[in-house]
Amino acid sequence: MAVIAFISPNFDLRPLAARLSASVPGSRIAVWPEDDIAQAEVAVCWMPPAGIYARMPALRLIHSVAAGADNLLSGHDTRGVPVCRIVDPGQARGMLEYVSWAVLHFHRRFDLAQRNQPDRRWLREPAGPASSWRVGVMGLGAIGAHTACGLAAQGYEVAGWARTKRELPGVRVYAGASSLPAFLGRTDTLVCLLPLTPETHGLLDRKLFEALPAQASLVHAGRGPQLVESDLLQAVRSGRLRGAVLDVFQQEPLPSTHPFWTEPGIWVTPHMATMADIEQVRAQIQENLRRLASGEALLNRVDAGRGY
Repeated sequence: MAVIAFISPNFDLRPLAARLSASVPGSRIAVWPEDDIAQAEVAVCWMPPAGIYARMPALRLIHSVAAGADNLLSGHDTRGVPVCRIVDPGQARGMLEYVSWAVLHFHRRFDLAQRNQPDRRWLREPAGPASSWRVGVMGLGAIGAHTACGLAAQGYEVAGWARTKRELPGVRVYAGASSLPAFLGRTDTLVCLLPLTPETHGLLDRKLFEALPAQASLVHAGRGPQLVESDLLQAVRSGRLRGAVLDVFQQEPLPSTHPFWTEPGIWVTPHMATMADIEQVRAQIQENLRRLASGEALLNRVDAGRGY
């Protein structure tokens, strides 16, 4: 009888646990912290607390409930246990919808209209066509590539930045660290969809903001630790950046005392840019449980060295 532990300090995994329990006969479900997880062979996690894997000596599989797996790796000793993530085509569609809204927020100057509203200022700001607005997408994996191509299809002038060169229809691709300054210099709205790696940790900092055109804007839906939050506050308050839409943070949920909540020019969303469908999550975890039992190759296994 396989013991499956569901572990998250800030996300309720009980609905997923109930679905998986009903579809995997013979399994025993343990939901941390209420239940004992010491016998768990599989850990289904989101942002697990430090040291939690050491409490499961029989662990054979660590599984994310979303596309991201860096939070399962960073600061954790996985002891060589395989880590898998979720790949859901619907997440790419959801991200495109979110980023389209955020880019439009700045392109059509809705941010300025909202800032004028408390003062009852009736001021129509001029806005050009989508083709006049330069969007830069950092991270061209499955979700980032879909987002970049979708924005290009809407008429925006889109560039992408990635570690390696690739071809995307309607998108000018910059590759490697040496091309980053040129990419940033032509970007009115920067969209971060990068995975979290040692190279991207703290990448969104003062130096990067200063490489953007004056009054550029930021849409951050990558990973919280990529953003140096104090540098963003300084850039927005000084007028170096026009504003930012943020979906991910160093600490989640974002503390009620955090200055982002009340800072004019910063819009906060609660890590909702896109989410995997619960049935997709259940089905992919169930399939990996079957593969684990039969010794087959696991679906969507994470390269621990790369972090994704």
